[in-house]
Amino acid sequence: MPIQFNIDHTRRFVDVRGLGDVLLQEILDYFDALVIEGGMPYRKMIDMRGVTPRISDEGMMTLGARVSAYANLEPRGPIAVVSTAPESDLFIRRFMNLGGAKRPMRLFNSLDAARSWLESTPEA
Repeated sequence: MPIQFNIDHTRRFVDVRGLGDVLLQEILDYFDALVIEGGMPYRKMIDMRGVTPRISDEGMMTLGARVSAYANLEPRGPIAVVSTAPESDLFIRRFMNLGGAKRPMRLFNSLDAARSWLESTPEA
């Protein structure tokens, strides 16, 4: 599975790891799980170091529409994303501009830096 995640309700934390080629539907399935399982307000650590996003411009528009629809589900928790590949960085930077979300989101190239920022950022 290209996207593996754990929603920890005790810690109010979501840990996500991407592997290999990631397609639009896999991201949408992850979003659906966050909503269904009540993880939207939690802090999220997304490790994309092993990911190659395979999302078209049309797919980005779909993601934008979905993120915009989630505006009704505020609060949404802060997101730290770790990426070390230019292709993933570009995808994340595009994603960060989608849907006008009001939650903090930052891109890092180190898990330690991302974890430190996430732990110091208040939950939504």
